[in-house]
Amino acid sequence: MKVSREKAKENHERVVDTAAAMLREHGYDGIGIADMMKAAGLTQGGFYRNFTSKDDLIVKATEHALEATRAMLQEKIASAPEMAFKIVIEQYLSCEHRDGTASGCVLPALAADSARRDDPALRSVFVDAIDGYLQSLNAIAPTMPEGSRSRAPAAILAEMVGAVVLARALGEGDRANNLLKAVTRDLLEAP
Repeated sequence: MKVSREKAKENHERVVDTAAAMLREHGYDGIGIADMMKAAGLTQGGFYRNFTSKDDLIVKATEHALEATRAMLQEKIASAPEMAFKIVIEQYLSCEHRDGTASGCVLPALAADSARRDDPALRSVFVDAIDGYLQSLNAIAPTMPEGSRSRAPAAILAEMVGAVVLARALGEGDRANNLLKAVTRDLLEAP
């Protein structure tokens, strides 16, 4: 049975969306094509009609996840642009972000995995993502507390991503919560 172009596009988007969540949760090597296709409600046979390889899907799913995070942050910032830095920090360093691996930012979930892969296309996605975060932090610099404005955006980004990685390693509980609170205070209440 032939699938319409519209249905094929819908299937492609469903696979990319499902893969984006599953890869963030399990890592690039922690989940196979069959499991991702099953979770998307499709057969493994349809995979190669949509993607040239698992690496192709990984790149597309990573781009999709990054775009979703960017769009979510932009939507939150739009509600109070004068508080953009505070919104970004509080959202990024929240317990919900720590616990929502499948829906959270790709950087704490997959940056270490990407560094171990020899894939120039994937490396390019991460370079662009990091550059995008740095540009965004530069753009919202006027909304930073006075003491934070002298900090380099790269240091702020590294502190944010590192805090989420470490909080996830600690798991749910007071130690993880306190780590997130300490970094939030450090970034928002800088002298």
